Amino acid sequence: MIYYLKKDLNPEPKKMIVKIFFYGGLITIPTFFAQIGLSNLLERLQLFEFLNLYPITIEILKWFIVIALTEETLKYLVVRLAVLNNSQLDEPLDIMLYMVVSALGFAAVENILYLFSPIDNISFQSIIGTAVTISFIRFIGATFLHTLVSAVYGYFLALSLIRVKNKTTLNLTGLFLATILHGLYNFSIITLTSPMNFIIPMVVIAGLIIFMTYDFDDIKKLKNICKLN
Repeated sequence: MIYYLKKDLNPEPKKMIVKIFFYGGLITIPTFFAQIGLSNLLERLQLFEFLNLYPITIEILKWFIVIALTEETLKYLVVRLAVLNNSQLDEPLDIMLYMVVSALGFAAVENILYLFSPIDNISFQSIIGTAVTISFIRFIGATFLHTLVSAVYGYFLALSLIRVKNKTTLNLTGLFLATILHGLYNFSIITLTSPMNFIIPMVVIAGLIIFMTYDFDDIKKLKNICKLN
């Protein structure tokens, strides 16, 4: 978070940052129930013969729709409801930053659930070792992914509020890219076999890093505006 906030030459109020981070964590609850509901629906769809003929279809729907689309949509809603109508929002870069903060809050709660899941019936030393391992893996993977795809979505969201004629198209483009890249990362790392389950996630992360780096510089060039709402 410190890294991203340093990109902003006009720092945001600390209370606002904490609030969005908290809301990002809180949004994991409706996300959880939404994913359960969609998973149950997906199980019912498996009864259809044409889906049984192509099992990979179920995996694609699971990782791209049930997981990626729900998470990207709800992370966006945090910013949509708590930031976009706020009078303190005064420059396009802020939108990208708040999208990242929302994603970090979401990832924080998600990480806690992963860290504490293996506690039963193992030694304290094993718990520490597992926690360190999971923390490292999720930092270079899931946490980094959450922030990067949200930054990409934030870029298009900022543009959508400036280029109002293309508002819907830009907003949907951001959601589409965030969902596709998020889903592709999860799908490849879980479903595919070596070496593609390593190559594709690394390509996704590397591409997002490059895109995000240029996005931040590009969005800074846009003129500040008093009220984006």
